[in-house]
Amino acid sequence: MPTYDYRCDANDKVVEVRHGMNHRILTWGELCDTAGIEPGRTNRVSPVSRLANGGNVTKSSTLGDRLPQGCNPEGCAGAGGCPMAG
Repeated sequence: MPTYDYRCDANDKVVEVRHGMNHRILTWGELCDTAGIEPGRTNRVSPVSRLANGGNVTKSSTLGDRLPQGCNPEGCAGAGGCPMAG
C-alpha cells in the first residue's frame, strides 16, 4: 500500500500515512485517525493537503539513516513520532 505525506496548515505538521490510491484525507482529524496519533490542540476539522510526492512505496528500513527531503523527525507527528525515524 502506498504512503502519502499530508500537511496541516493549522499546525504546520507533516504526517505520513498509508492508504489506498483512491482514498482522500481531507481533515486533521481524519489524518490523525488514519495515522493513529492524537490530534493535540489542533481542531479536528482543520483542512489538510496531500503533498505532491506521488505516493511512495518505500519502507523506512530501506532508507537506513537517510530521511526523505523535508522530513523532520523532531516535529513530525509530535516529538519523536515520525514513522520514518524509527
